[in-house]
Amino acid sequence: MTNIVHQRHEKDSSQTEVIGLIESVLAGNIRAVSQILTRVEAGGEEIEETLDRIYCKTGRAHVIGVTGVPGAGKSTLIALLASEFRKSHNKVGIIAVDPSSGLTGGAILGDRVRMISLTHDMGIYIRSMATRGAMGGLAGTTHEAIDVLDAAGFTIIMVETVGVGQDEFEITDAVDTTVVVSAPGLGDDVQAIKAGILEMADIHVVNKADKPEANKTIQDIQSMLSITGSRRRPYVPVLSTSAETGMGISELADAIIKHLSELQEDGDGAIRYKLRCERRILRAAEEIITKHIKSCLHEQALNIFKQVYSREKSPRAAAREFLCTFKYK
Repeated sequence: MTNIVHQRHEKDSSQTEVIGLIESVLAGNIRAVSQILTRVEAGGEEIEETLDRIYCKTGRAHVIGVTGVPGAGKSTLIALLASEFRKSHNKVGIIAVDPSSGLTGGAILGDRVRMISLTHDMGIYIRSMATRGAMGGLAGTTHEAIDVLDAAGFTIIMVETVGVGQDEFEITDAVDTTVVVSAPGLGDDVQAIKAGILEMADIHVVNKADKPEANKTIQDIQSMLSITGSRRRPYVPVLSTSAETGMGISELADAIIKHLSELQEDGDGAIRYKLRCERRILRAAEEIITKHIKSCLHEQALNIFKQVYSREKSPRAAAREFLCTFKYK
């Protein structure tokens, strides 16, 4: 009896702590935001209910994805954009997705180091997240991190992808506006054609535009856009910036805000959001089912696996049979 009472007390205390933490996040408490994000990255069922509650308080932020090949200057560009957005008194959240450390599994923090100049501004919050094996340029919990910052009152949230260049299409399912950053001399024209990066952009930016070959890169991108077009919007602006001199930063910020207005005016924003919700539900369902399947490995399932090993049964046939061995509640 004593143990039962003790367990109930612990559960009540835990729920009280969670409720207090959520309220602190909604009030914009940065320490609470950091605590929640740490729990999000750690994972576990105990954080899921918290995230469920937080999601219902989202939907106010303009989420901007910044992607492109390594060396294009994305981090420095984001730092300058954050300062530009702060001029309009926006609270700016930055999620920098870094490669995972081979030793600890944590983020290498390269992007955060390059944004060190922003740390004095209390209206800017930077969070580095490790990919931990996730593909698509994002971390596995990036969507949930966006929710937390949105609920905490950050009106502008920028997400920088890891910079792999070839498979970063997942960013379009997480953001309102996708900015693709290129730079002269990096072979971005060829890379963009191979990866289809041209088609995912709402705005193209040629950074390091103070270099002599910048005009050619801009012309190449414009020429390719005229041929391939974009699956995101009819007209995709190609802007030039220089993170070194600050040239074009205010124009880029204006273009990003203009794009949000266009989404709201023509209804495309609502269509995109519905598609994002659908994909996110499917992603969550896949994670839940996968976790459940892994927890249901029993003797019958292992026998099925052995039949695949010995080539008595195909993986697809085995999967169909395996799904009949358990019930999901």
